[in-house]
Amino acid sequence: MEYVTLFISTVIVNNLILSRFLGLCIFFGVSQNLNASLSMGMAVTAVVFLTSIMTWLVNAFILEPFQLVFLTTVVSVLLIAAFVQMLELIIKKTAPALYNMWGIFLLLIATNCAVLSVTFLNVEAAYNLPKSIVHALGGGAGFTLALVLMASIREKLRLADVPKSMQGLGVAFILAGMLALSFLGFVGMM
Repeated sequence: MEYVTLFISTVIVNNLILSRFLGLCIFFGVSQNLNASLSMGMAVTAVVFLTSIMTWLVNAFILEPFQLVFLTTVVSVLLIAAFVQMLELIIKKTAPALYNMWGIFLLLIATNCAVLSVTFLNVEAAYNLPKSIVHALGGGAGFTLALVLMASIREKLRLADVPKSMQGLGVAFILAGMLALSFLGFVGMM
């Protein structure tokens, strides 16, 4: 039950985008297309998952025993960059259309504060490996949920009569605020 609560609270209550306001560059950039949003959410989830496992292992077996915990940031950034490069090579070879659709946002995963924050939150909360994995999967699922919700709304808005001055990012910022407020309603539940 503890793991289910951790997962749900990470997805909804402590959503990286809509509650913690992390990863907004990808959120606003990719959320114009539902397919791109879903696949980007899956890519971020994969990177967060792999990075959390590796960061936990490096922390538990190298950094903490040798009192090198101050290197956590450097290790996390290097691991994230390595996994993003690996993901980029795989996507470029297997799905060139998806690679072109993501554009620069694929490389932004490496510098995405949401990805880095999950590893930091795992270390800060002193989660064991299973909790780190559940937290990472919840963070990735919440990231994907926020992207898909925003992309769905933005695709519907293409058919709406939005005033010219509000089109594009103007209405996107308003929608993001409304989504954040709706997720704020879950805060007292967990």
